[in-house]
Amino acid sequence: QLQLAESGGGSVQPGGSLRLSCVASGLTAFYYTIGWFRQAPGKEREGVSCITNGGSPNYADSSLKGRFTISGDSAKKTAFLQMNSLKPEDTGVYYCGVDVYTEATVQAMCDPLNIRYTYKGQGTQVTVSS
Repeated sequence: QLQLAESGGGSVQPGGSLRLSCVASGLTAFYYTIGWFRQAPGKEREGVSCITNGGSPNYADSSLKGRFTISGDSAKKTAFLQMNSLKPEDTGVYYCGVDVYTEATVQAMCDPLNIRYTYKGQGTQVTVSS
């Protein structure tokens, strides 16, 4: 059974950095996308970034792309989200998600805004405050 475990959240001041990790235990599919979405207090969940098993990253918008970097280790079925220049509006619970594909359904790029993750982690809290 596939299980996701996030880590790396915490509290930082504006301008600080955090590195989130997600380990996908039990992920056996060759084709998959692993990514991150977040939920701020009182707001809906929103996609942040995703990366394919082939290493193709994508970001929800240009502002995130300039501050966040997603990477993956396909051998270890692990993904990382390096978050720099954090802002108070980045505060929220960050979740890791995985979706798997067949050779017939796999796509070259993932879409962090529209992907529907089959598997989701429990989340890790990120708080940006002075």
